[in-house]
Amino acid sequence: MTLADHFTPNRPVVLAGAGKMGGALLSGWLAGGMPPKAVRVVDPSPPPDSAAFMARAGMEHGSTLPKLKASVLVVAVKPQMMGTVLPALAGIVDERTIVISIAAGTTIAQLRDGTGARRIVRTMPNTPAQIGKGVTVAVASDPADLDAREVTDALLQAAGTVEWVNDEKLIDAVTAVSGSGPAYVFLLAETLAEAGVAVGLEPTMSRRLADATVAGAGALLAHSREDPAVLRKNVTSPGGTTAAALAVLMADDGLPQLMRRAVQEAKRRAEELARPAADS
Repeated sequence: MTLADHFTPNRPVVLAGAGKMGGALLSGWLAGGMPPKAVRVVDPSPPPDSAAFMARAGMEHGSTLPKLKASVLVVAVKPQMMGTVLPALAGIVDERTIVISIAAGTTIAQLRDGTGARRIVRTMPNTPAQIGKGVTVAVASDPADLDAREVTDALLQAAGTVEWVNDEKLIDAVTAVSGSGPAYVFLLAETLAEAGVAVGLEPTMSRRLADATVAGAGALLAHSREDPAVLRKNVTSPGGTTAAALAVLMADDGLPQLMRRAVQEAKRRAEELARPAADS
């Protein structure tokens, strides 16, 4: 399906929230051929860059809900706003509406209770979606609802790739790996630059070297058919400098153990955030 065919001014997608993630999706939709008038944006105070983008596209936004039932409602507001926003959005939801949430920590049950929707897709994107390089993992309230999956794929592929799971409990693990994962990579670049300064490099140059190395290695990984372990071994000459560094990073108390602990802690926190306030 194409966005231009599926969504029209008379059958629009309603986007609630035009922040970084919502704005990234909106930009991808328009770049993919969706007519600007086929999107209704509900956001009284979007960030300046999103507001400027919508102005250039001739789009309006505000707090007033459209006077229609949404065929698709994409909820892209901050998790802490869900308790207020979801009941307000219930007025544009009926039994046919597909509600797609990109908010962390909000369960399918909470989305159903808040909006009254029956067709719900809960997703977990990550920040590279802002440049169309993200990965979003989705789970549907009804795995057999192929139409909801097709619509979700079409909308979310504007921000990168889409993966599906059938068990909502896996979303917490997804959050710990890909949802929070970009921060782990940014920390790698940050600490690599700091380590370069510690061995004598000028700070600005060390930052450039670290950033370019992380970005280049990521691009190589994305374009290669090789497993990451193979790519690592390809860089590592026996007895060489890389091998010396990896002996430290791969020690029993090194990066593999730290990463497992970090991901387990992120998953634990995701589970905690998804519980009702009375249980946490």
